[in-house]
Amino acid sequence: MMKNEVYDLLIIGSGPAGLGAAVYAVRAGLKAAVVDKSPVSGGQVLSTYEVDNYLGLPGLSGGELSERFREHADRLGVQFIIAEVQGIGSNEEQRTYTVRTDQADLEAGAVILATGASHSPLGVPGETELSGMGVSYCATCDGAFYRKRTVAVVGGGDVAVEDAVFLAGICSKVYLIHRRDQLRAADSLQKKLFSLANVEVLWDSEVKEILGRDMVEGIRVCNNKSGEENRLDVEGVFIAVGIVPDTGVFSGLVEMDDKGYVLADESCATSEKGIFAAGDIRKKAMRQIITAVADGANAVHSAQAYLNAEKM
Repeated sequence: MMKNEVYDLLIIGSGPAGLGAAVYAVRAGLKAAVVDKSPVSGGQVLSTYEVDNYLGLPGLSGGELSERFREHADRLGVQFIIAEVQGIGSNEEQRTYTVRTDQADLEAGAVILATGASHSPLGVPGETELSGMGVSYCATCDGAFYRKRTVAVVGGGDVAVEDAVFLAGICSKVYLIHRRDQLRAADSLQKKLFSLANVEVLWDSEVKEILGRDMVEGIRVCNNKSGEENRLDVEGVFIAVGIVPDTGVFSGLVEMDDKGYVLADESCATSEKGIFAAGDIRKKAMRQIITAVADGANAVHSAQAYLNAEKM
């Protein structure tokens, strides 16, 4: 890597949004590179046991789908730089951005932020060991694999209740486990939830351990008022206690909401001209693999328009 090498476009992150952007950037003839601290591309998709809702490629594991994405980018000659981004500054004289990394400084006319988000973990025994083997953070991604089975959803906000409602249409039994005595979800969602006969809400309860060897077999639940503990036999645990966007390093660079999501519309343009946001870091209604890839394409389209305008 050469210090101060100048690119048309730098893409930070190599999940579906970053790789989607990379493919479109190369095909558009832009001098582009993907910067990621990990040599393995894929982001959150890597922890998904099986992906069955990506158009045209059903039944692949998250790792296999990520590998397909990366192979596509490699075939097109996308340049990958393994480095951790430490900050981004602007060079007003040259009308470029400096992406500072732990390896070297890189210059680009435009930048796409595609660092994704991380699901907040419960932090209980068994969670990490059984991730992708019954422990999931995405009901719409993995729910279909638990058809006519018993599952648990952990959380009390909109996402948790939406997940429970969604799963109730697939699974024979759904436990919704919430540590408080009332939900935070919207009233309309709560009314729908409480109308479902196969959903049972466990109030004032917390999951203390996820049980199983090769797959989830149950959970240990404690009532935080009585102290009583019980085992629930479930085959799937859907954790919906929050998502944290990986945007800390960009604080002060672009406008974000109070949760750290970058404010950008469907064009993926942020408050800073020449900086674009794609994928799970962008504030939007739905975060799926297919919407992340679409963001990558939109971001490149907008970045190319910006670069062309700057040359005029």
